[in-house]
Amino acid sequence: MRKSRILQDEEMRIEIELPDSDVKGHSIEEATISSWYVDEEDEVEKGEYLVELLLRVGANKDKETCSIPAPATGRLLEIVAREGTVVRVGDVLAVLDTVEAED
Repeated sequence: MRKSRILQDEEMRIEIELPDSDVKGHSIEEATISSWYVDEEDEVEKGEYLVELLLRVGANKDKETCSIPAPATGRLLEIVAREGTVVRVGDVLAVLDTVEAED
């Protein structure tokens, strides 16, 4: 399950992408951005939920929601997919600017 891609530059940035399955194991082809729990420039902790998605799953395409957590601690640099946007697997939802821990 691929959820994010790391971009190398001066700072460590992670593109948060729509995964191909949710935590319950449902296969995802596309989803609608239901709501963002955070705003751009907000500091987030690893595991903190960032966005709620509306999925259509199963043969009957039942509606179900799931939330995507932050893959690392950092600052939400950019929200790419706004509320109401339909996204497909691999589409970038947001960009997270991470802070490397200093020893």
